[in-house]
Amino acid sequence: MCPSPIREAIKIRQPLTIETELQGESLKFETTYGIFSPKEIDQGTKLLLRYLEVEPEFDCLDLGCGYGPVGIWMAKKAVKGSVIMLDKDFVAVDFANRNTKINQLGNAKARLSNGFSNLEEQKFDLIVSNIPAKVGNEMLYLFLYDAFYHLKPGGKLVVVTVNGLRHFCKRTFKEVFGNYKKLKQGQAYTISATSKPAK
Repeated sequence: MCPSPIREAIKIRQPLTIETELQGESLKFETTYGIFSPKEIDQGTKLLLRYLEVEPEFDCLDLGCGYGPVGIWMAKKAVKGSVIMLDKDFVAVDFANRNTKINQLGNAKARLSNGFSNLEEQKFDLIVSNIPAKVGNEMLYLFLYDAFYHLKPGGKLVVVTVNGLRHFCKRTFKEVFGNYKKLKQGQAYTISATSKPAK
């Protein structure tokens, strides 16, 4: 007997739950089909978190937050600071905000935004992004110029990309920021960093 299509559709619509430990923090997430990596924390994010240094007083930005694993992890670390999470997908923003409540965080908030467009004059100590492989060079340039503007002097940008983008990151980070550091290159992903000059 074939399963009822209605019953299967109802089942698929139910939120998924991920309970995990990410670099020393026990976290719980609700996710759903249609947003990035709904069944588990993706390998790029796991690698990225291994190389993030978040001080308690940091103000942080998670660009392209999805359902919030990076931003929520940073909020756990930045207990005296704050985290803004941005995504252009309203479903992702909804789930990221749900997940701040699930993890009992009052210092993190997700907003709907195309890149940095929904920010005003906020400045950050740390900007982080799990950059999609097919975002396009033009959008990557916009991300970098906007990140430069929104970083505090001495602030840092850290991104995870597929390995195919690592040379582009090296070239453009030097072009926009004047410096580049490869923190880690794994089998599939590279963690790249740059910082805004202190003066």
